Amino acid sequence: MNGAINQLVLGVLERAPQWVRQDLLSSDAVVRARAEETLAAMISSALAESQATHSSDDADFSAS
Repeated sequence: MNGAINQLVLGVLERAPQWVRQDLLSSDAVVRARAEETLAAMISSALAESQATHSSDDADFSAS
């Protein structure tokens, strides 16, 4: 499971917009916090989507 989560997070990082990447390096704490919150939301969304996909896969499997 950890390998799958790592791949999911890496996928999100690869798709992160350039402004997020730039703002993560900012010395301005407000700008950096906005980028961190955006990245956290992107990761959270991907995890939720992955869980929903796996849950429906499990339901399909148990219905067989």
